[in-house]
Amino acid sequence: MFNPFSERTEDDASDAVLVEQAKNGDRAALEQLVLRHQAWIYNIAVRMVFHPQDAEEVTQEVLIKVITKLSTFKGESKFRTWLYRIAANHVLNMKRRRAETGVTTFAEYGAAIRSTPDADLPDSNSVPVALPILVEEAKNSCTMGMLLCLDRRQRLIFTLGEILGVTDTVGGQVLEITADNFRQSLARARRDLHRFLNNQCGLVNKTNPCRCPKKTRGFIEHGHVDPHRLLFVPERVERVRDVAGETVRGIEDVVERQHADLYREHPFLRQADEIHWLRRMLQREEIRGALHLP
Repeated sequence: MFNPFSERTEDDASDAVLVEQAKNGDRAALEQLVLRHQAWIYNIAVRMVFHPQDAEEVTQEVLIKVITKLSTFKGESKFRTWLYRIAANHVLNMKRRRAETGVTTFAEYGAAIRSTPDADLPDSNSVPVALPILVEEAKNSCTMGMLLCLDRRQRLIFTLGEILGVTDTVGGQVLEITADNFRQSLARARRDLHRFLNNQCGLVNKTNPCRCPKKTRGFIEHGHVDPHRLLFVPERVERVRDVAGETVRGIEDVVERQHADLYREHPFLRQADEIHWLRRMLQREEIRGALHLP
């Protein structure tokens, strides 16, 4: 799969060709260009706002900005750097989404998890999906929610650097900071999340009592997990680690490495209707006018 954050020069060259074709009114090239990057923007967005529906809206907002500004791209930087700067600026400055209105501290989040009583899993005949899938949904929902305890900038840097494996150099270019500053900011975000997970999560530290199967029923009863509408367990699971590759960073602490692995085991999510949404958007008058589309 195409990875916009790899260092392969052929990917940059391919982007550049598609950009020039799209700027000359080639609709197929524009579709191909957007579809190469759409899922990656979406996977950033969903970790910034939690709810997939909100993430779809954010992704569309970013892509509309990218498309309408495409004529201003002069090739002075790599296209992927230009595009993800737009994405980064958008998610850092957008209006707060519904999940963010209830953002808590790590202390409050931990208290909320502890207040959810341990319970046996529900009767398998009472739910529409297999119990292991419900446990996986509970785990992903819980760990996604933890990201909201980081401030937006920390969340974005952690998503780029730790989950999607962006190098310090590329991360710095996207956020318009030095590679060293990106690395230091990532270390702080990682340290905050690691401290919480090490003190709270049984997946990372086996001495902790919190276990996903024991919390799943409580999450369902409190409305955090809906067996009829799963948010984070797609039918065909493609893991982040499978598509994003690995960036080697000197993480010597075994537990700290475990929490990074936990997030890279998350599903790499995709919007349900990528191509049809894009083609509907390309019918909009301002989009067609900006790119001289027929």
